[in-house]
Amino acid sequence: MPVIELIPDLSSCIETVAKREYEKVNKALLTSPTWDEELGQRAETLRLFLENMDFRKLRSESEKHLLNGKNVKFVIFLENGQLRHEMQVI
Repeated sequence: MPVIELIPDLSSCIETVAKREYEKVNKALLTSPTWDEELGQRAETLRLFLENMDFRKLRSESEKHLLNGKNVKFVIFLENGQLRHEMQVI
């Protein structure tokens, strides 16, 4: 299963970054001449993330670090069919 890294900033929150990545992956899937399993898995992981996360909470957690000049990275992946995510201050 792919591990997806999303890096928000003060101009683009985690939800916006995730939506942009989801659109990018879906566009790549639609333009690919053959089915790409990894892209399909990325799309599914991002879809689940967008449908199931409390973005107000994620924004609150990440913005306090961003406002202090730190960078933040969200890592999302599926583990045994379950969506997992973690926020890392980098």
